[in-house]
Amino acid sequence: MSGGEVFAYVRHKPEQTLLYQLIERHWPDFQLHLSEAGSFLPRHVTREFDEYLDCGRLEHGFLRVRCEDCHHEHLVAFSCKRRGFCPSCGARRMAETAALLVDDVLPHKPIRQWVLSFPYPLRFLLASNPQVVTKVLGIVNRVIATHLTKKTGFKKATAHTGAVTLIQRFGSALNLNLHFHVLFIDGVYQQKNNGKLRFHRVNAPTANELNTLVATISQGVALHLERQGLLTRDDESSYLTLDLQDDDAMNQLQGHSITYRIAVGPQQGRKVFTLQTIPSWEDDDYGSSPVGKVAGFSLHAGVATKTRERKKLERLCRYISRPAVSEKRLALTSRGMVRYELKTPYWDGTTHVIFEPLDFMAKLAALVPKSRVNLTRYHGVLAPNSKHRINVTPAKRGKGSAKKLEPKDKKNAGLPVSERQKMTWAQRLKRVFNIDVTICNRCGGAVKIIACIEDPSVIKKILEHLDAKSMALTSANQLPEPRAPPQAELFD
Repeated sequence: MSGGEVFAYVRHKPEQTLLYQLIERHWPDFQLHLSEAGSFLPRHVTREFDEYLDCGRLEHGFLRVRCEDCHHEHLVAFSCKRRGFCPSCGARRMAETAALLVDDVLPHKPIRQWVLSFPYPLRFLLASNPQVVTKVLGIVNRVIATHLTKKTGFKKATAHTGAVTLIQRFGSALNLNLHFHVLFIDGVYQQKNNGKLRFHRVNAPTANELNTLVATISQGVALHLERQGLLTRDDESSYLTLDLQDDDAMNQLQGHSITYRIAVGPQQGRKVFTLQTIPSWEDDDYGSSPVGKVAGFSLHAGVATKTRERKKLERLCRYISRPAVSEKRLALTSRGMVRYELKTPYWDGTTHVIFEPLDFMAKLAALVPKSRVNLTRYHGVLAPNSKHRINVTPAKRGKGSAKKLEPKDKKNAGLPVSERQKMTWAQRLKRVFNIDVTICNRCGGAVKIIACIEDPSVIKKILEHLDAKSMALTSANQLPEPRAPPQAELFD
């Protein structure tokens, strides 16, 4: 893609993708399989699959868009806006999240990514209990914030940190792996006597510091779970005490997904089939970067951006908010099995995982988050209720933002900060994917929405009219059937 070239909008046709075809064919069979076993999925999971099958399909509603110059029209289908595995809606959410964080939230300061993963039992607990996620994330944030404050030599009363956490639920092999990506401001703000803030940067953590931090986090999490009655310790071992029902379909699917095991079918409970190659020489996924590891907890902080590296920061934000499923890495084997390529090979050389179609449905179901669970959290000076947020964030949003400020652009001059014009989805799509939905495919003129069509009878009439028109144009442009050359005997 060239730097100056901008592409016009072309409708995404999900029905032509392998992921859509797999779900359309095997989702009813998967539901039937569970019902015969006396198990049923939660409502939010079934809605995820059902609405995905409607996403991007003109048969379920669309917008009519017309060019103001040549009057050419095209249709824009509705999207499902779900958060589980829809690649189209996931890509849009990725672009929106990255643009919001870089433009409005993360200050023009060095930013470091802290990645924390958990042992298998805790992954299951966190995936099934959002309240525990909030408490554990609070512990993680306090430990790292205290570390940054101590490194600068300030006290908590006068030093302030800030971070944004993106809770990621999936691994590279479509396994359920809830872990935290925390974008911490790489330093602290010192509050002066006059109330103003001064930034102090800190150095990257060493391997010893990472080991100390991850040990502190693991101890803090264990103590919290003990107080809540979720963890029991004895002289020899410790174990989680979860009140789970054996017939809960979602718990079974999540448990098999976390441990890389087959969830349904005659091979249930066995390890997922994998393809392997020669193992990498690296001992871990992060290469030579230091990683702190204690009792199944893993803490990495080797990725950081400098103050002026805003494009790199946006790429990092897009990476950690990316969709769970990549259609480019999805394929079918000659035997009809689902083959999914890992983004990077595992330490043992694993490059692909192989699923039965029904087990593939189970892996997708396990990735669906519960409704109304916020997967993006803000801490410290970046929290919405922080009095310092308005002075730190690029958009100057927060407490006290109702007062009028004087921005550089005249268009928003004199408006309250909360009323400044936000970046539209069309602008973000153009920014990230170099696609402009506001220009006509034919003449390059401006387009606008002229109607929202949701009535099934009207939808049917319009689509039938377009199909007939398309067939007529095809017939008019089609060349006549070729004929044989004249036979010589006809001219004798």
